[in-house]
Amino acid sequence: MEPIRFRVYPSLLNSFERFTQGRLNEDEILDRINRVPMVQKAAGVAFEDAVLKGIDEDQYDPELLRRVRALLPRPMVKTQVYCEYQLNDVLIYGYVDVIGKILAVDIKTTKQYKPGSFAQSHQNFYLPALRWRGIRSLRYIITDFQEVYQEDYSQSVDLSYQEDQIKSFCAFLEEHRKRISDLRIFNRHQ
Repeated sequence: MEPIRFRVYPSLLNSFERFTQGRLNEDEILDRINRVPMVQKAAGVAFEDAVLKGIDEDQYDPELLRRVRALLPRPMVKTQVYCEYQLNDVLIYGYVDVIGKILAVDIKTTKQYKPGSFAQSHQNFYLPALRWRGIRSLRYIITDFQEVYQEDYSQSVDLSYQEDQIKSFCAFLEEHRKRISDLRIFNRHQ
């Protein structure tokens, strides 16, 4: 196995994809790379807490919570499971919301859902990261707070698009190295 040169997480890679699509500018992506504090939308985390822990569940439609919970694995083996996967010299790491015996689940909230939205998500790298635990598929449970949607991906998911994105991202990192202050991304301590 190659030595790790880069440490990245899926939401950062997804932000880079938005940058390549012109939905973020260079300063915005560099702020995310440098972990510049910004106002976070707490809706997703709060909703996950309501679904998984029952925290402030009275803030949400009980039927919506019931429908989301019905899509979770039974039994739930663990929540907030750390995952890492090495692709060449890049370590991709993060947390998946829930794992069962053969199913991992990530809960998502959105303003507007479009079918197939997560086919090219970098969180799909959780699949090879969790293979050793016996996980066979990854389910995204998505809500716009009106409806509940799901997308399921198996271990055979094609990750070539995401792999190309990682190569582009690493090239971007090298090109902008002087503007990157959070050296953890280069697998170095501060």
